[in-house]
Amino acid sequence: MMGQNERVVVNHQQLHYKELAASEKFKQLLAVKKRFTIYVTLFFLIFSLLLPILAFYTNILKKPAIGAISWAWIFVFAQFVMTWIICHLYVKKAAEFDDMADQVLLHHQEEGER
Repeated sequence: MMGQNERVVVNHQQLHYKELAASEKFKQLLAVKKRFTIYVTLFFLIFSLLLPILAFYTNILKKPAIGAISWAWIFVFAQFVMTWIICHLYVKKAAEFDDMADQVLLHHQEEGER
C-alpha cells in the first residue's frame, strides 16, 4: 500500500497520486466512466433477464414472428447482437477514456511544472 508521500512513476516522471486524484479533471474522468458503466450494465442486465421472465411468465415469446420462427428465437439472437454491440461500444469508449486519462496526466504534469 502506498504511503501519503509516495509517488507513481509514469513515463519516467513522478506523479503525486493524491494530488492527481483530487483534481477536477480526474474526478470528471471517473464520473464519465462510472456513468457509462452503470448505464451499460443496467441495460445488459435488464435485457438479459427479460428473456427468462418473458419465457416463464408470459406467452409473448411463443407467438410466431416470421413463419415458424417464434419471438423467443429472435430475442435470443438479439442477445448475441446486443453483446457484440456492447463490446464494440466499450472499445470505442475505452479509447475515449484513454484520451481523457492522457489529458488528466498532461494537465497534472503541467501543473507540477508551474
